[in-house]
Amino acid sequence: MFETIILLLDATLRVSTPLLLLALAGLFSERSGVVNIALEGKLLAAAFAAAATAFATDSVWLGMLAGMATGVMMSLIHGFASITHRGDQIVSGTAINMLAAGLTITLGRYWFEMGGQTPALSGNQRFQAITLPLAEMLENVPVIGALYSKLLSGHTLLVYLAFAMVPLSWWILQRTRFGLRLRAVGENPHSVDTAGISVTWLRYRALIIAGILAGIAGAYLSTGHAAGFVPNMSAGKGFIALAALIFGKWRPVPVMLGCLLFGFLDALAVRLQGVELPVVGEVPVQAIEVLPYVLTVLLLAGFIGKAVGPKAVGQPYVKSR
Repeated sequence: MFETIILLLDATLRVSTPLLLLALAGLFSERSGVVNIALEGKLLAAAFAAAATAFATDSVWLGMLAGMATGVMMSLIHGFASITHRGDQIVSGTAINMLAAGLTITLGRYWFEMGGQTPALSGNQRFQAITLPLAEMLENVPVIGALYSKLLSGHTLLVYLAFAMVPLSWWILQRTRFGLRLRAVGENPHSVDTAGISVTWLRYRALIIAGILAGIAGAYLSTGHAAGFVPNMSAGKGFIALAALIFGKWRPVPVMLGCLLFGFLDALAVRLQGVELPVVGEVPVQAIEVLPYVLTVLLLAGFIGKAVGPKAVGQPYVKSR
């Protein structure tokens, strides 16, 4: 039973990583006042760019850079529509999601002729697991050995990076001048403008940070968690990340806990497939697959209380004269 729990928690960390990176991307964006419903599309486009580049160059690092560049490019398109031209942020985000879904399949079919997916990645084309110091030596130590060797050790670099981004994001938002201005522009952009600070440039910078994080999430999805790109492999993770963002009430640590919760539910659903449960017997695969999404809705609906986002989120800023 203990080993099963360790394996379940290990899967939770791996599944939660792209959710956490995306949720932090949404955190920076929405704290500046820009709704980032385009996280799904940014994740998908970055995953394709990372896998295609890693295969072509035989370098996972170049693949990650391509994923980050793609995430930033999508963010700039989003910003151009919703910040510069003051378009509806939901509509522009939805358009990016649709663009990414269609473009990745089209380019995949044209370049690789494999139905939209990339060839399988291996070796230098993928992020490899990192064994922490003394992990092998402590492997047989009761309790502590399993926690350190099987739960904490053996993940890729991007898993550790994602969780390290939580305290870093908190420090940026709460302890830096940039973070103070970012939070202010999401609450009252007129006061920020009055102080002589560019609202447009602040929001663009927030979107660029969001694009970088979404790009890393996409690179992890296709070159770390999986071994290549598959059409629509994002599977709603961008929307679950937004749910985790609301669950955490736009604060880094609660957002991380929300991502871990949703990741745990997803990992649990995988473990329950084919398992005979008392009284009900074997649960249908479809019911298991929908479990994380149903529980996500129930948790958001009844257990987090009232979640109030930044006051100016979703509102295009019009400079007063």
